[in-house]
Amino acid sequence: RLGTTRVRSYTTSNMSPSIKKILISDNVAPECKEILEKAGIVVEMKTDMTKEELCQKIKGCDGLIVRSATKVTADVIEASDCLKIVGRAGTGVDNVDIPAATKKNVVVMNTPGGNTLSAAEHTCFLIGSLARQIPQAHQSMREGRWDRKKFMGNELYGKTLGIIGLGRIGKEVALRMQAFGMTTIGFDPIIDAKTASEFNVEWMELEQLWPKCDYITVHVPLIPQTQNMLCDETFAKCKEGLRVVNVARGGIYEEAAILRALESGKCGGAALDVWEKEPTTNTALVQHPNVIAIPHLGANTREGQRRCAIEIAEQIVDWVNGKGLVGAVNARDLKL
Repeated sequence: RLGTTRVRSYTTSNMSPSIKKILISDNVAPECKEILEKAGIVVEMKTDMTKEELCQKIKGCDGLIVRSATKVTADVIEASDCLKIVGRAGTGVDNVDIPAATKKNVVVMNTPGGNTLSAAEHTCFLIGSLARQIPQAHQSMREGRWDRKKFMGNELYGKTLGIIGLGRIGKEVALRMQAFGMTTIGFDPIIDAKTASEFNVEWMELEQLWPKCDYITVHVPLIPQTQNMLCDETFAKCKEGLRVVNVARGGIYEEAAILRALESGKCGGAALDVWEKEPTTNTALVQHPNVIAIPHLGANTREGQRRCAIEIAEQIVDWVNGKGLVGAVNARDLKL
């Protein structure tokens, strides 16, 4: 599937799992710890651990809460002796070995709604920045130049925005960019045409979408079906001067193909918040004059991080209290 993760609630046979101790291994908002402790759960916080340190610290813990820094590998999961849940305070779970967790009957839970507005707003700012070359003009001023003629922009009014992935974030991007007078078209394998039309997006297959777009943004997970979705082959189907935005996951756009498209003029600009390898070493792309390069800031707002921290804690507490299992990405494959 290509679409944004949807939250589901599952009823489990074990309605009250025993969660006595949780380790938080990344920096999360303090409300997370407060909610868990209020529910009678012992919470230990230790960040910036090596893999070996985490493998030791995980012993005796029923739960682990992470953001994106901690890599919950098969070795970490195997080192645990009573782990029942890995909670990701955010959307992407590509830093968690889900097959290894599932094999050991460990719930992997995320909070896909917590960062929605942060990611959507970030996307919109980048679209506007591409249209008016704001970062480049700012840098020119800092270097002592007054390059009014160099930075001729484009209006967003009347332009077509292609949105791949019409879940929460894609929908919020569409609603905001429509306020600028953009025509919004999109694709999602789960959201159908009728639902998309309710927020004024014309649903179409990807083959129809590519040649119509002035801008493209993606809001899908990185999975085999989406890897290198935008590549030489798909660029060839697009308009000259297409501008692209990626606030989702590195690897959905093929970086080498973007660079070739920029050099040929097929791509008029790229705003990249995520990279195939992070931190990125792709200096050719970062330093290209028509690239806005960002160090993965889509979810980095105080409001978004606080929301995710509260949601992951509340979801765990609700599960412990027999109120159902929400946000579990592997629930269907577990014996609960």
